[in-house]
Amino acid sequence: MRAIGLHKVVSTANGELEILKGIDLEIKASESVALVGPSGSGKTTLLSLLAGLDTASKGKIYLGSNELTAMNEELRAIVRGRVVGFVFQSFQLLGSLSALENVMLPLELKNSPEAKLVALQLMDKVGLTHRCAHYPNKLSGGEQQRVAIARAFASAPKVLFADEPTGNLDTATGRVIIDLLFELNREFGTTLILVTHDKKLAQRCDREINIDSGELIEMET
Repeated sequence: MRAIGLHKVVSTANGELEILKGIDLEIKASESVALVGPSGSGKTTLLSLLAGLDTASKGKIYLGSNELTAMNEELRAIVRGRVVGFVFQSFQLLGSLSALENVMLPLELKNSPEAKLVALQLMDKVGLTHRCAHYPNKLSGGEQQRVAIARAFASAPKVLFADEPTGNLDTATGRVIIDLLFELNREFGTTLILVTHDKKLAQRCDREINIDSGELIEMET
């Protein structure tokens, strides 16, 4: 994944606000990268742009051979569905679906004939086989995040984006989620790009990308 001269400007009541100011970065296949920095620095905005969830004001973004910045929303959605997975702080599970059905959903959207089998295997990997029939409101926060991770890996994404994946969890549960995330990341060979304020989580990554006031200020390995 590459970003070249990436800018993001939004209009506010006080005029234009430049959130990102010419970001250049490259992330290698199967690499794990943490986007770190103070609140309001532009981390989540950068994540959204790299994932094709938002559009840049200026610059280019390449996801593999796909130039996301040259695509409309429909084409970006197709690319996301094919090669991208997401894990969010707020879990984003569908309350009307059971845990198993939430994991099956991305596979069913692809008309996979093995949706249930793959989902059952992933539920086993995250240690929740006994909770397959439970709905999200009957699961703990840690269990919901494990279901969300299983769902993210269901379609074997090439790139997984995670936005504060342990932000709503207590410390002990967060450690379990971190271990699980990296275990599956290694198993699937997925590129992992995450936003976090958790220093221990960031240190588990191959590299940290530090952002402050919309600028890439330092890169650590």
